[in-house]
Amino acid sequence: MPRGLQAELKQKIPFTSEEQEAYLALLRTADALQTEVEAWLKEFGLTGTQYNALRILRGARPEGLPCREIGERMITHDPDITRLLNRLEDRGLVKRTRAKHDRRVIYGKITPAGLNLLREMDAPLEKRGREMLRHVPQEKLKQLIELLELVRGGEV
Repeated sequence: MPRGLQAELKQKIPFTSEEQEAYLALLRTADALQTEVEAWLKEFGLTGTQYNALRILRGARPEGLPCREIGERMITHDPDITRLLNRLEDRGLVKRTRAKHDRRVIYGKITPAGLNLLREMDAPLEKRGREMLRHVPQEKLKQLIELLELVRGGEV
């Protein structure tokens, strides 16, 4: 009788290895969480990558960050930070300026409108994030964080 992920995926043949099952379980879990978060963000007219960029720029106030560094700090890789910032700039949530020391370098900065939107989102998203993982005890969450760091190649 299939169990866990195997049953969830309606897979009749067992996984070829524990590594394969762990990898697929990570992907399935990340997709489930991301789908839920994307639905919440849609209420604010944002995608996950747009929200992530705004949070990064809020943390980089007042100077902002070069586009390249915004890309490096993103949770999920986005190959086109320029287009991402274009969409946020069109909504008045970020502005871009050229660096004085090198005109080729473009800095992204969050605007007061972007800060206001994030302030409006902070409490509801924090609440929803807690609700999403409420069934997992704190000790297990700490253990999960350590295991995920180990998977990403960090030291625990």
